[in-house]
Amino acid sequence: MKKINFIIAFFFIVFLSCDFGVKENKSVKVIKSDKLKNYIYRFNKNDNEIYKQFITNEEALLFLSENIPMIDLPDKEIEETYYFRWWTYRKHIKNTADGFVITEFLPDVSWSKKYNTINCPAAHHIYEGRWIRNPKYISEYINFWLYKSGDGIRQYSFWIANAILAFNDLHRNDSILSNQLEPLIKNYNEWIKIRKENDKRLFWQWDASDGMELTVSGKILNEGIEKFSVEATRPTINSYMYGDAKAISKISYLNNDVKKAKEFENKANKIKEELQKRLWNKDLNFFTVLPKNYKKNTKPLNVRELIGYIPWYFNLPDDIEEYSIAWKKIKDSTGFAAPLGLTVTEQSHPFFKISYEGHECQWNGPSWPFATTQTLKALANFLTNYSNNKTVTKNDYYNLLSQYAKQHKLKNDKDEIVNWIDENLNPYTEDWISRTRLKNWKGKGWSEDKGGIERGKDYNHSGFCDLILSDLIGIKPNINNSIEINPLIPDDWEWFAVENIHFQGKEIDLIWDKTGDHYNLGKGLMLFINQNLVIQKEKIQKIFLKM
Repeated sequence: MKKINFIIAFFFIVFLSCDFGVKENKSVKVIKSDKLKNYIYRFNKNDNEIYKQFITNEEALLFLSENIPMIDLPDKEIEETYYFRWWTYRKHIKNTADGFVITEFLPDVSWSKKYNTINCPAAHHIYEGRWIRNPKYISEYINFWLYKSGDGIRQYSFWIANAILAFNDLHRNDSILSNQLEPLIKNYNEWIKIRKENDKRLFWQWDASDGMELTVSGKILNEGIEKFSVEATRPTINSYMYGDAKAISKISYLNNDVKKAKEFENKANKIKEELQKRLWNKDLNFFTVLPKNYKKNTKPLNVRELIGYIPWYFNLPDDIEEYSIAWKKIKDSTGFAAPLGLTVTEQSHPFFKISYEGHECQWNGPSWPFATTQTLKALANFLTNYSNNKTVTKNDYYNLLSQYAKQHKLKNDKDEIVNWIDENLNPYTEDWISRTRLKNWKGKGWSEDKGGIERGKDYNHSGFCDLILSDLIGIKPNINNSIEINPLIPDDWEWFAVENIHFQGKEIDLIWDKTGDHYNLGKGLMLFINQNLVIQKEKIQKIFLKM
């Protein structure tokens, strides 16, 4: 029996070697440790560390060196922003009596829930944090929302099941995921109770409870008068509920509950059918907002808002040319394309504005990193997963990502340009609107009622690192123990490297070296698992590997 097992093992190894070109290396690491060290030194040097949580600036280098994927890119602005966003992200890791949580604001704000948590950007937190090597921080954060957060889990719209599944793509744990299925279903059913009318398939939400105060669609529904919170049937929450239904269905299959899986697949299909039927505005070629109490003949509103792209975040729309036309507006200066960032409302609409009066957070014009993150993820999905596309290219994606990276700057009081992330940006002047207004609120300086000193500094309300790893570099892990590589990098990139990706107990490195002369490891696109070369392709192309 031992001899038979040995022969089977021998031929299995030979098979792997022949199929994937396995090549053992003592070390394939090409990114020098000084890269991270130099970035962290500069970020720390330029920082006023007002609020400290679990990992201080002094501890940042050690934590990040042990936990984040390292990148080496020709585009140094994107590279620098990538490391800066990890540097800010770790500031928000907070140790509590209920385990680790991730905060949105560093100072306490009055509208937050337990431990100063806010669920509005929590899915961004999970998508971003899933790339951290040690899974305990996000695993405990997920458990906090499911078991310890009370009604905070539904304070704002939140695509939690979808994000949990994305986390498990990298850190699969069937036992934990099985236990989470029941609270995920309970949460979904609670949303049905509070945000769905009995005679309708679609969900409604206040714009403010989508994290989007003072929208143009809300102003239209309120007969041209601005109102902080307006009810509507929005592309946001309906896309989130579709994404969660699809995720619950998949988790149910993994849990061998076929009946429940089919039930939630059916829920998702009904949302998709109704969303495409009722929210697609044929006059504008765009998904727009519908009134809450819509009737059979009610038409969606005639205003394009950036939320019209969110259905693609979840690969919801059918792959047809009619829907693809919507993406033209991403490049249109009368649409969402401004010199320094995507606007959240089309600029040609008469209600579009960049305001320095009234509420400091307005969703009627400024560039919001929260929405830019959603749009870039949606665009990457469209470019990667849809065939009917005559409107945008990967160069458009790269240009928008580069523009987003460039937003991460501020001219400080010393007239120095430093790395920065805050709330809402003026897409024409690069001014952080909320900060400009809050630092001298009503002529009295920083207001405690508004969150105190530098409320928006290191604001954790968006994503960036996940966009680099999953979409630009195209590393797409799957819970079924497979991995797809499908980069959206520019054609003129002759090299890049990504190292130390933790994937279901394995370490992944990906290197592109067009000539073989940059890293001197070989020529082409090379995928390493545990420092063994398993795939090598001469050109950038889609790769699929089942472990």
